[in-house]
Amino acid sequence: MKIVSSKEITANRIFRVTEDVAVDPDGFEIRRSIVHHRGSAVMMPVDAKKNILLVRQFRLAAQKFLWELPAGTIDPGEKPLQTAKRELVEETGYRAKKWRKLAEFYPSVGFLTEKMTIYLATGLTEGEAAPMDDERIQKRWFTAKEVEQMLLTGKIMDAKTNIGFFRWKRYFANR
Repeated sequence: MKIVSSKEITANRIFRVTEDVAVDPDGFEIRRSIVHHRGSAVMMPVDAKKNILLVRQFRLAAQKFLWELPAGTIDPGEKPLQTAKRELVEETGYRAKKWRKLAEFYPSVGFLTEKMTIYLATGLTEGEAAPMDDERIQKRWFTAKEVEQMLLTGKIMDAKTNIGFFRWKRYFANR
């Protein structure tokens, strides 16, 4: 497929939207509205007892408060790990000594370019959070069993938390 046209519809500090047309060598054409996003870093803070720190905030798109792994948009010039380190402090006040990539994925590849990178954050030390002006974040430690139960019963509906938790449980929880 080759992009043959792309027209910007709108843009803001977080994303921009284009109307794109792509054609393959046989002439098959696809038209889509695409949301272009710099990507996000997700942090899974886990303490020595294997408790997991989640944040709760109101998500306007879902129109509800959600418990989820902390995350943030990658700033221009940042790498995902830099964003993860910055956002962990901003949203929770914690700093981590050890970082390990758990997963990379596209949350909605049909119309969104955002790629999310999830990092396991361990060796935690507590500090003061500094959320952005438009964020009101509550944080709380949960046991792994509590998080799993919340995921399985639909009390946590966030994809990044689902992917991060089950990847951690499968490959890293027993190490």
